[in-house]
Amino acid sequence: MKEYVILAAPDSFKGSMESTAICDLIEKAASGERGVRVVKTPLADGGEGTVDAYLAAAGGKKIQCTVTGPDFEPVEAFYAILPDGTAVIEMAQASGLSLTKIKNPLHTTTLGTGELLLDALEKGCRKFIIGIGGSATNDGGTGMAASLGAIFLDESGARVRPTGEGLGKIESIDLANMDTRLKDSRIMVACDVNNPLLGEMGAAFIYGPQKGADRCIVETLDKNLEKFSSVVSKATGKSLKDIPGAGAAGGLGYGLMAFFDAKLESGIDLILEAADFDSKLDEADLVITGEGSIDGQSLMGKAISGIAYRCKRKNVPLVALAGAVTADSTQLKKSGVTAAFSIQRQATDLKTAIQRTNENLLFSVKQIIRLMTALEDRRHTKEETPN
Repeated sequence: MKEYVILAAPDSFKGSMESTAICDLIEKAASGERGVRVVKTPLADGGEGTVDAYLAAAGGKKIQCTVTGPDFEPVEAFYAILPDGTAVIEMAQASGLSLTKIKNPLHTTTLGTGELLLDALEKGCRKFIIGIGGSATNDGGTGMAASLGAIFLDESGARVRPTGEGLGKIESIDLANMDTRLKDSRIMVACDVNNPLLGEMGAAFIYGPQKGADRCIVETLDKNLEKFSSVVSKATGKSLKDIPGAGAAGGLGYGLMAFFDAKLESGIDLILEAADFDSKLDEADLVITGEGSIDGQSLMGKAISGIAYRCKRKNVPLVALAGAVTADSTQLKKSGVTAAFSIQRQATDLKTAIQRTNENLLFSVKQIIRLMTALEDRRHTKEETPN
C-alpha cells in the first residue's frame, strides 16, 4: 500500500494553540490510520510563533531576556540565535498586544523590542530577522530606535517619551548616538501586511481599534504619525511613508526602514524558505494548515496565502482549518485553498470556543484524515479489481 504523506503546516491559533502544538495534534490524529505519515512544519508569518518556527526549521538556541514591556513595565521575553548567527526577534514577545494592560496605543512603546536587538548585538549577532506582527503599539518605531541610541526632542529640547502620543510632540531627532554596530548589520523585517503609514488604510485606522483605540484616538494617532514622518524625512532625507508595510505594527515597519535601513520582506515567504517548504511539498499528498480565523486578510500576505500559492503551483490539495471561516469560498479556491472548515462543532461563546480548541481541532483533523484514507482505499480497490 502506498504511503500517504500529510504535510502539517499551520500557523498558530492566536490565544489558544501554538503552531508546534497543532503539528503534534495533527500527528496524533493520524497515528491510528494505516499508511499515513505526517511531516511537521510549524509556521508563522512574522507574528506570534515566529521564533519557534525558525527554531523548528533551522535549529539554534532560545535566549531569555527581561525587557521593557509595552506599558513600560518589565516583561520576560525571548529571541533565537540560529546556527549561522542570525538573531530572530519576535516583537510580540516584547511589545505585543497580549502584554499590555492599558489597551491604549497612545501610551504603549516598542522599547523592549529594541532591547532584544541590543542584547543580540552584545552577543555578536549582525544579521537579524525581526517579526513585527501582534503589536500593542503605534509609536512609529521610536521606542525601538531609542533603545539603540536615537534621541527624540520636543520644541524645548526635552526628550519625548516614545509612544503614540509622543509622536505629536517630536520636533527634532538626534541620531548621532545610534549604536555604531548597526552599520555592520543587516536587518530583514518579516511583515505580513502591505499598509502604508498614513490614512484610511494606514497604521492607526486599520490596526488601532484592535489595540484599544476609539475613533478619536485613531485620528490623533494618524495625525501624530503624519507629523512624525515629516520630521523623519527632514532628519534622514528619506520619504518612506507610502511604502507598502510602512504601517505594519503601528509604524514599526516605517521606523525600521528609517532608522535601521531594514528591508521589509514577506514574513511567510522568509519562514517557508527557512523550512525548505517546497522540497517537503514535493512528497506531500495533502497539506493541512490553519490559523485562528480565516477572513479576507488571510489571503493578503498572511501565512495561508503563502502556503496556498505554493500548493496551487505544485497542484497539492490544501485544507485550511480555523475557529471561524468568513473568507469568500471563490477567493479561497482561486488562491489555492482546496477546502476550508471551521472546527467549531456547536454554537458557543468565544471563551468556551478557545478552551475547546484542542478537542475540536483533533476531531476535525481525524475526520479529514479518515475521509482521505477511505477515498484512497476505494480508489486502490477499484484499480485492483478486474473488469
